[in-house]
Amino acid sequence: MNDNQNSIISKLKLDNVKKKRIKPKGKKRLSRSWQGDLFIGILLIGFGLFSAYPLVFTIANAFKPLDEIFLFPPQLFPRNFTFENFTDLFNLIGNTRIPISRYFYNTLFITVFGVSGHVLFGALAAYPLAKQKFPGKALINQLIVYSLMFSSLVTVVPNYLVISWLGLIDTPWSIIITSWGFTLGLFLMRQFMVTIPTELLEAARIDGAGEYRIFFKVVMPLVKPAWLTVIILLFQQLWSTDGGAFIFTENLKPLSFALQQIVAGGIARTGASAAVALLMLIVPITVFIISQTKIIDTMAHSGIK
Repeated sequence: MNDNQNSIISKLKLDNVKKKRIKPKGKKRLSRSWQGDLFIGILLIGFGLFSAYPLVFTIANAFKPLDEIFLFPPQLFPRNFTFENFTDLFNLIGNTRIPISRYFYNTLFITVFGVSGHVLFGALAAYPLAKQKFPGKALINQLIVYSLMFSSLVTVVPNYLVISWLGLIDTPWSIIITSWGFTLGLFLMRQFMVTIPTELLEAARIDGAGEYRIFFKVVMPLVKPAWLTVIILLFQQLWSTDGGAFIFTENLKPLSFALQQIVAGGIARTGASAAVALLMLIVPITVFIISQTKIIDTMAHSGIK
């Protein structure tokens, strides 16, 4: 070997040594002591207990005798566990002119058709607002955002005028149709649809899929977290509705109204009122827990990678 070859080999060896010494660049991992982990854990537990206190208190109140409900300062857990509040409530329900099953059916009918209708029509409206081009699109999106700033009380009179013009006053559809215009759900689904790559939709069109097939087979599965969240929010709202100024006939009233009338008998029915509060919470909380698990799982496994 000549001197040039030796110098080249030595340079290559030196470069390899330098490359081994140089650490690859990446994100710095912040080290945290066990004291820091313990502090964060205690802080999260404290916030969790603070958030769970109203729910635990509501559940415990339903099983307290009447004298313990009026204790001050209030006790979190009952000293004498009892089911008298539920017994009194069922006795009051049995004395009503209309069976409680009728009220339950009215609430279930309003909730199911209101939630399913809004998810369908809201998603159909959100799709063109997110992925199509047409005149006035930006204005409509701005109006939807502005509508989120207004309280529901502001729209009571316009809603009543529209429902009255449609001839739907004193029918369950007066509440169902107004729930289809739930702008928060429309906004959430539109925001999720914006994140869907346009290339994915174009590929489906090249394969021969029509717009409705793309919507139901491609778009809706990808925005599942959005419409599951909408189901939770709207279900809680419709489940607790009392009919408002739209329903007047007694046998068309929802369950919430019936229970409010039953426990509106003064202090003597405070125990029954606590039982009503628990019964009205059971179904929404159950739906929330089930849907929350699906939302977390969907967010972890759906989308484009």
